[in-house]
Amino acid sequence: MSDTAIKVENLSKRYILGSRGNAHDGLRHRIEEFARKPWRMLEIAARRRKAGEEEFWALKNVSFDIKQGEVVGVIGRNGAGKSTLLKILSRITEPTEGRIKIRGRVASLLEVGTGFHPELTGRENIYLNGAILGMSRMEIKRRFDEIVAFAEVERFLDTPVKRYSSGMYVRLAFAVAAHLEPEILVVDEVLAVGDAQFQQKCLGKMQEVSRQQGRTVLFVSHNMAAVLQLTRTGIVMEKGKLRFHGDTERAVENYVGAMASDACVFFDVAKSPRKYMGSQAARFVSFRFDKTSPIFFSNEHFCFYAKVRAYENIPRLRFSITIFTAEGIPVGSCFGAEEGGPRQGEEAEFEVTLPCPRLAPGHYYCGVAVGKGDHRSGHVDYDVVLETLSFEVSPEEGAAGTISTWTRGWGSVVFPDLIQKCISSGRSAHE
Repeated sequence: MSDTAIKVENLSKRYILGSRGNAHDGLRHRIEEFARKPWRMLEIAARRRKAGEEEFWALKNVSFDIKQGEVVGVIGRNGAGKSTLLKILSRITEPTEGRIKIRGRVASLLEVGTGFHPELTGRENIYLNGAILGMSRMEIKRRFDEIVAFAEVERFLDTPVKRYSSGMYVRLAFAVAAHLEPEILVVDEVLAVGDAQFQQKCLGKMQEVSRQQGRTVLFVSHNMAAVLQLTRTGIVMEKGKLRFHGDTERAVENYVGAMASDACVFFDVAKSPRKYMGSQAARFVSFRFDKTSPIFFSNEHFCFYAKVRAYENIPRLRFSITIFTAEGIPVGSCFGAEEGGPRQGEEAEFEVTLPCPRLAPGHYYCGVAVGKGDHRSGHVDYDVVLETLSFEVSPEEGAAGTISTWTRGWGSVVFPDLIQKCISSGRSAHE
């Protein structure tokens, strides 16, 4: 354990579906509840036994070691168990089975709204978080100006954080977590709330914390480019189990390969979680490819069908799509022209085609939106599904030369062939 910062042994976490209990309730809370309402608690327990409890294992038999100073990317699909793992490592929730050994103080940035007291000012929350980490007031004061400068919230320092925007909140929370000298820094994908410039600033700070200060960093993200940039070791989670632990590039390949193997031609999105909620005048019901497999050739039109349900009369609507690489990097976006939409309570299916996008061979996925307007005149989105329509692009049938030997370092779009012609010729004047 001498050079090991985190040791996880056979870790499992079980939840009871349908239970109204708070996941953060501790033993003390449950004892108090039983003392106040013993018969009520016994009645609820008996009813659950009679009905049969439905168990959900968010984690199952997870084991790994992380060494001091290691920067580890934790990746996996939604519901894979990433956030549950980080909450256990941060001592926010307890495991059902197994154990963890942690060497050093842990600072966590897990989700917007945690870690700060909303009624306290930014200044007060900095000192509160430092005290929770076991730091003296003098230690916190020594780092105070760096925290404020990094977070860029000088004007709002004496304002209660409940009045902060989500971006301001995350900036201050990250600055506090990174500057108060924890031995272990745990960061979930909340950095997606900030702008691109601040995200790069945070990645730079995490690199500094790990490489120059020798601290351990656990970083969860769906942005594979950020994971590859920051980390050297990757953990891939799948359905609560550890799928892979090793070199980051191999971890990303493992994750992308799993996504590709599970790609399908029909996507039921009626109950899919939305990362962005539009006006909800209309919602997607399903997407489908008119193919037997989600594979397109690089010289082929990209076409899919989208079914939409209207919750009010929609005189006109348009679709827009953004294509991402498997690493989460946007390749490009486009808008369709507005046309007639369904009436309230109706469903309508639309064919959506992107003419020959000239994507390089590789794995991709789509974000799709339905709304009105466009990027020129301004637009309003009714519904947005950011992660759907996984597909693969293969070289052109019978292709030879450039497209068949394309490498990732050349980018994700194959531009049209260059037009070149010689405009002068002759001996060099220096000969």
